[in-house]
Amino acid sequence: MGQIRGAAMIGFLRLMVFWSVFAAVAYWSLLIYSRSVRREALEKQWDADPPDGSTDDMRRDFIEQGMAAYEGSLRRKLLWGVIVLPFIAIGTLLYLVNYA
Repeated sequence: MGQIRGAAMIGFLRLMVFWSVFAAVAYWSLLIYSRSVRREALEKQWDADPPDGSTDDMRRDFIEQGMAAYEGSLRRKLLWGVIVLPFIAIGTLLYLVNYA
């Protein structure tokens, strides 16, 4: 009986390692995509209505300020759900199956 539990634990750990790698790749892919979409929206916003006498430095500053605001936004924080929520779901299921 102890060997069965040990084998199951090794299988579970292997699942967690593979899931961690998958979740990290998914997170970084979504992060890069989301930042790209936000930057493009800021560029289009500036290009649609640039202030009079604007320079390239002013445009760059506008985009950098918009990206800095994005870094602290809820949308960026929600991306962490890609990593955290599956682990919570798996842990909850394991608890319910084994102890409830």
